[in-house]
Amino acid sequence: MNRRTLLSGICALPVAACSQAYSDLPVASAGSATRYTLGPGDSIKVAVYGFDAMAGSYTVSDAGTISLPMLSTLQVAGKSAPELETEIAGVLRTRELAPNANVSVQVEKYRPFYILGEVQRPGQYPYVPGMTVLTAVSIAGGYTFRANKKVASVDRMNGGARAKARLDADSQVLPGDTIVVPEAWF
Repeated sequence: MNRRTLLSGICALPVAACSQAYSDLPVASAGSATRYTLGPGDSIKVAVYGFDAMAGSYTVSDAGTISLPMLSTLQVAGKSAPELETEIAGVLRTRELAPNANVSVQVEKYRPFYILGEVQRPGQYPYVPGMTVLTAVSIAGGYTFRANKKVASVDRMNGGARAKARLDADSQVLPGDTIVVPEAWF
């Protein structure tokens, strides 16, 4: 074995190790685009026909709850807006406050996403529906000259647990995601 072969093999090890770290991650699933579930940091607007005291904006707490007048604290994390509408109407019926409750729940402001690594301005940013990794990078000022523009990783809530996955530039970003743009080696 000559020196040149040995030297090129040693130089390739860090590159192989870096690409291996992302290739071992599963590809992130887009999730259900039609069923958005609420989580801490989301701001929702609740309206109940005939109950002006309940109408207003509520921010989901770190515990995944909101407090509504006359109903106290409700667990909302992991539920969609229509599911929460049904739950609030059910509570109003069981407490005999409104036999035919008409409830509306809308997401007013989504929880932020986070982007780290080889972007110009890493940090926390407001989520925009339909966002991709490329959109998120643009919001963060674009890639640095060292960035790997083909792949990124995401730390995402999946059910009740956090999961790490691999993203491409056109992969969908969800509220609450933490995106990491790695350094490109060559």
